Amino acid sequence: MPSQSARLVATLPTLFTNPRTSAELVRSAGGRTLVQRGDDELVVQRLDGDFRATGDALRFPAPWPLRFGSSAVAPDGGLAVFTGVHAVRAVDATGAVRWEVRHGCWYGACREMHRSFDEYADDRDHRYPERGSAAFSPDGRLVWAHVRGPLSEGSPDDGTVDEWLVLDARDGRVLARADARSAAAGSVHVPHPDPAQMGLSIGEGQDGAPLRWGRWDGERLTVGHFEDQDLVLMDVSPSGDRLLTVDHDQERLAVLRTEDGSVLGRWDAEASVPPHPDADPDADELWLAWDWAGGFLDETTVLTGTVETDEEWGEGRHWLLRTDPPRPLEPITYPFPVSGLPTAIGGGMWCTTTESAMHIWSLH
Repeated sequence: MPSQSARLVATLPTLFTNPRTSAELVRSAGGRTLVQRGDDELVVQRLDGDFRATGDALRFPAPWPLRFGSSAVAPDGGLAVFTGVHAVRAVDATGAVRWEVRHGCWYGACREMHRSFDEYADDRDHRYPERGSAAFSPDGRLVWAHVRGPLSEGSPDDGTVDEWLVLDARDGRVLARADARSAAAGSVHVPHPDPAQMGLSIGEGQDGAPLRWGRWDGERLTVGHFEDQDLVLMDVSPSGDRLLTVDHDQERLAVLRTEDGSVLGRWDAEASVPPHPDADPDADELWLAWDWAGGFLDETTVLTGTVETDEEWGEGRHWLLRTDPPRPLEPITYPFPVSGLPTAIGGGMWCTTTESAMHIWSLH
């Protein structure tokens, strides 16, 4: 099988080595930003085209530890939004709270409208709650947030409805809201180049993975449901015209048309992926499955992986998939062993991350 060689573009040291921390490289206004989250702070470092640091890093104090929620950073790096068990909170680099939107508790058995993190910080039942997520629009004017209802005390809502909000990034004002029609264990927002559109990939544990697509026309939020299929949204193509998805069972990778959700191409793991070269040929059953990770390197080239199932036998594999016209999978070879999942970062590049470093790659 012909392979594609990866070229190392840059290596970025990571600040946190605790396994409960995170590091990601996000596209931002005028370049890319390295965002690293620990329990106590969110560190934001702007990078130039050669992935060198520009200026001092911004450090946003975190209002609660990482296990209680996620975070997002404005495209200009000046504001961070933290999602938590009871609220979505916007904080500037001085630690000042710009705004906060309180909502129902993400711990399923709780019906309290908490006023602060301190109310449940040491409560065992709240230690590992479900969670929502948030993301800024590419122009930084909107924050899209997935929360647990209700939004106010005394609401007739029983607190079990997941809601999708569009917020004004300046003051947290709720511009629109919609029932997400889900029972989330967690979620991830996937931005679209158009600030008025956003993808929401929701995980319901073993129960499913509903995908939602939002469109905000300045007055009304409309939500597409993809015929209530269980699909994990991994990426949006550079033009915004295509979506990369994998089904909840990780059997089928698909490229969909953003406009109407129609299928442009679908690849079955069992038919597309060869067995791992170190797999036991006498094994009764070899499970082949796509990872819940990947992305577009360009409009018609997809980066994906089969790390989860490969690691039973040896080193996890990453793949290129040419979609237009469709071609067989091409394995990616690296100049040294890499671990973990590949993440597309735009411009034909992707990254892999270890506990101590983030490696940036492109094709030779």
